[in-house]
Amino acid sequence: MKQSSGLRFILAASLIALTAILLQARSRTEVIPARLPLGSFPAQLGTWSSQDIPLDKETLDVLGPGDFLVRGYRDPDSDLPYVDLFLAYFPSQRAGDTIHSPKHCLPGAGWTPEENDRITLSMPGHAPFPANRYVISKAGARKLVLYWYWAHDRGVASEYWAKFYLVKDAIRMNRSDGALVRITADMFPGETPDAAQQRLRPFTSDVIPLLDDYIPR
Repeated sequence: MKQSSGLRFILAASLIALTAILLQARSRTEVIPARLPLGSFPAQLGTWSSQDIPLDKETLDVLGPGDFLVRGYRDPDSDLPYVDLFLAYFPSQRAGDTIHSPKHCLPGAGWTPEENDRITLSMPGHAPFPANRYVISKAGARKLVLYWYWAHDRGVASEYWAKFYLVKDAIRMNRSDGALVRITADMFPGETPDAAQQRLRPFTSDVIPLLDDYIPR
């Protein structure tokens, strides 16, 4: 297990270094497309109202240059727990400021991973795309985390594929922008990941169609 983890770390580090070298080698002025700031993302999604959650300076320093949104949404007409929406958009990743995987960030915040699966998400007018379903726990509490990488109207689950497309799009489109979309919700005692995902489906369906306004195609 330790050897496998070490190999994955070496592979990830090598891929990040190669990505940075390839991106920095591009001499043309990078295309930075126009978009709406994440702060203007709707505070009301259907019956869900929200409250912004500020990020501290230490977290912002780790994330690097970008545009970030953390919001807690809740349906006041139900007893369902808050749903946290985290959007991280990087207008350029050429300087090595690439997207951080929740698989690294969440354990670093004290959460223990319990399950990690791949699921498929879809929305009207868009081809289905893969996403990660992550179950984490801490001090008896359990959370369901859905996350994926989103860039140029493309959703992928793998951070390695996200970096592959980053290089490909930098060459083809002269763009290196991209984003991470993460949706997190508390799980009820004894609730299965399938049941929690089903409970999150209406909220996820409200979020996905809006992404193109804030994360350019």
